[in-house]
Parts: sequence; structure tokens; C-alpha cells
Amino acid sequence: MNSFEWTFQIRFGIAVALGFLIGLERESSGYEKNARVFAGVRTFSLIALYGFGCGWLYQINIGLAVPVGMISVLALSMFSYFSKTREGRGGWTTEVAALITFIIGVLSLLTDIWVAMALGIISTILLSEKASVEQFVETLDKSEFLAVLKFLLVTIIILPVLPNESYTQFHLNPTLIWETVIMVSSIGFVGYFLTKKFGDKIGLQLSGILGGIVSSTAVSIAVGRMAQNSPERSASALRASLLASSVAYLRILVLIWIFNPLLVSHLWWKLVALFIIGVILSATTKRPGAETIRGIDAPSTLENPFELKPAMLFGVLFVILSVITILVEHAFGSTGIMTLAAMVGVTDVAPFILSIAQRVSTPDATIIAAIITAMLSNSIVKGIYFGSLATMVKKETFIRYGLLALLHIPIILL
Repeated sequence: MNSFEWTFQIRFGIAVALGFLIGLERESSGYEKNARVFAGVRTFSLIALYGFGCGWLYQINIGLAVPVGMISVLALSMFSYFSKTREGRGGWTTEVAALITFIIGVLSLLTDIWVAMALGIISTILLSEKASVEQFVETLDKSEFLAVLKFLLVTIIILPVLPNESYTQFHLNPTLIWETVIMVSSIGFVGYFLTKKFGDKIGLQLSGILGGIVSSTAVSIAVGRMAQNSPERSASALRASLLASSVAYLRILVLIWIFNPLLVSHLWWKLVALFIIGVILSATTKRPGAETIRGIDAPSTLENPFELKPAMLFGVLFVILSVITILVEHAFGSTGIMTLAAMVGVTDVAPFILSIAQRVSTPDATIIAAIITAMLSNSIVKGIYFGSLATMVKKETFIRYGLLALLHIPIILL
């Protein structure tokens, strides 16, 4: 079957169509405002054709055609802008759109056609959605904006400069380590952003679920403090803590699937079963009754996973636990791995679990048991954290987290 060919004639038609599309938006915008516009449908179509023609001249070795054409359109745009300012009108939008239309005409001939089409369609959307963009800017939360910038810092700036080589006898690869940090932080960032965006608009339990994507341990401490300050909300806080702990199993399952899919077939039903058990324990907790469950201040204390501090902390823990795991395995074998798994619950268990999961080429019963054991110890620690803060529901907390911990044992043995 022959592949489709973007012929000269088709590219010519696309250049005209994209110029027409942008011109239509600009002219309709002028009519809505009862204002005179620098260029409308016909002018923008002609600008796109002008760009296409300059691109054709470039192809026949008239190298200055494109830069001279660009300068001429820029001159016309500047003339239009200064004319508007003399009349007391401002704004560069239409003039900039004219320059982009010229470039679209050139690119329609000289590059992959999707580049020109993407520029034309996205430009038209941005031009037509002025009100929506302005409303977004007005309601933009600076903390959310900074969170996105930190995401870009961690992913785009730091990763490319790290060496992609293994060092020491432990085969520590800075690029692979930081890719692990990015992947884990990305999943956490989704939960962080959703919690920041919707946490004060939804119920406490759903806030706990979203916060659990970031860190179930942090959520348990946060809602525990909330219960300490507002004892009447203790039952809802316990439900939220249990839900966050339940989501942690799915979070770990997703991470393992990303980093070592070979383990998923041996682990998925165990982690899903623990997730279901946690949800049942949460659902059967005493109903909050008259207490208010809308809004939650506690998850707002969650740290953005793309802050340098938590990202670096995760990376350091990952490296340390990777080294310790190798040393313990060489010195004490599977017994040492299981003992270490039981001890790491006091911290975030993701660094330990990923450090052992990434080193396994074939599924191993000890590794599977170590992962579940680490989750068991972490559940015990979360119950202690929450119960020590939420004294009104301390007994129920220890019963439910105790049951959750005990039910890990048959799953480990199976």
C-alpha cells in the first residue's frame, strides 16, 4: 500500500486554508468589538501565500527570499502598530499573528506539514480563547505555577546533565537513579496537584485518596494532626488515613509495573487484595455523623514532590537503600533482606521496594515477600503515627491498622 504523499498542490492548499482560518478569527474578533482590524480573512490568506511563495523561491536557490519576506511583513506590522497607537489603541496580537501566518506559509512548503498545521491550529485556538486565557491567569495560584516550574527544573534541566554510566561495584547510574526519582515524583505530583486543586472542594475521604498518591505516611500524620486539633473530626480523619494507606498499594503496584513488569504477575493480586482490605476497613469505620467532612486543611501540608528537597531526599534514600540491600544480601542472604524490609517501614518504602525490584531479572519469592513485608511494617508505623495523634479514636485506629497488618501475613505466605 502506497503511503500518502504531501504534494506541492496539497501543501499550497493547506497554506491558504491556515491563513484563511487565522484571518477568519481575527476578522470575527474585530466585528465582535466593533473595531477596525489591521488584517482580515483576505489579508491573512495573502500573507500565508506570500510566505509559501518565499519558501518556493528559497527552494530554487534564492536564499534571501525568506528573510526579506519576513522583514517586509514585520515592517507592515510595525506600521500598523504605530498607526494604532496614534489612534489611542494598543495591542500586538494581530500583528504577531501576521508574522506567524507568514512563517506558516513558508513551513507549509519546506518542512513536515504537521509543523505548519500545528502552528496554525494552536495559534487560532489561542487567539479565539482570549477570555478563557485571561480568566485562567486571574485565577492562577502562584504556588501551583511554581510547582510546575520545579517539575520542569527536575525533569528538563537536571536529568540531561547527569552522566549515563555505572559507578562503583554497586553499579550506581546517576541517570537511572534520577529517572527513578522523576517517575516516582511524577506520580506523586499528580496527587499533589489534584489535592491542591480540589482538596477544599471535596470530601475528606476523597482528599485522603488523592493525598495517598503523594505519600500515605504524610497524609496519616496530617489528618492525625487535624484530629488532634478538632477531635470531632477524628472518625473522618481515620477513614481518610485508611484510604490513603489503601491507595499506597496501588501506587507501589504502578511503580513496580513501570520499573520491572516481570514482578507484576506475582504481585498484582496481593497488592490489589490489600487495597480492597484497606478500603473495607475504612468503609466500616464509624460514620462521621454530624461532623463536617467537607474541606480539609491537612493535605495542604503535603510537600510538592518536585521540590528539590523531597526529590533529593528520595534520591539519597534510594541510593543508600540500594547499597545497603546489596551488602545485606551478600552478608546474610534472604534472611537479611527480610529483616531490612521489616525495618524500612518507618520511612517511605518506595525507595527500598524500587531498589530491590530493579535488580531482579526473574521473579523471586524472597523479593515478593520482602515487598509485602515492607508494606506491612509501613502500615504498622502509619497506625502508630495516627493513633498517637488522634487520641479520641486511638483504640479503633490500633484495631483497624492491626487487622490490616495481620492480613499481610497470609498474603506473604501464599
